Amino acid sequence: MPSPSPSPDPVTPILPGSAVTVQDPCSIYRGYTGIVQRISDRRAAVLFEGGNWDKLVTLELSQLQGR
Repeated sequence: MPSPSPSPDPVTPILPGSAVTVQDPCSIYRGYTGIVQRISDRRAAVLFEGGNWDKLVTLELSQLQGR
């Protein structure tokens, strides 16, 4: 019986309502954590909230990491 192949590292799926962190080193939002509002065409609208401001930003899914 063949041994099972090693499973890849578990990846947190990015879905609406998920908390994500921006990982793109060129983005001014790098390190910020927000909540995904909607996803379309490999992009996500992410809501960042902080103190007295809210900002909705569209980012590529490849720039985000699920938490």
